[in-house]
Amino acid sequence: MTYGLVAAMAGNPRAARQVARILHSSSRKHGLPWHRVINSRGTISLPRGNGYEEQKEMLLSEGIVFRHDDTINLKEYLL
Repeated sequence: MTYGLVAAMAGNPRAARQVARILHSSSRKHGLPWHRVINSRGTISLPRGNGYEEQKEMLLSEGIVFRHDDTINLKEYLL
């Protein structure tokens, strides 16, 4: 999923930033699958050295394939 899709499914398609904020503050406490949410460009938004590697490893372990440019094919994996 992308942040924007989560926001749209929650009823506010313009709230992608709020989705990111909620995932950041509540994922570990509530066991949310934060690692499955990426940006609309098909990339991980977290910076390298600050969660990027962890998220990528979790996605890889679930069978998500990254392209050579480190993006995910959204047409293949969305919903």
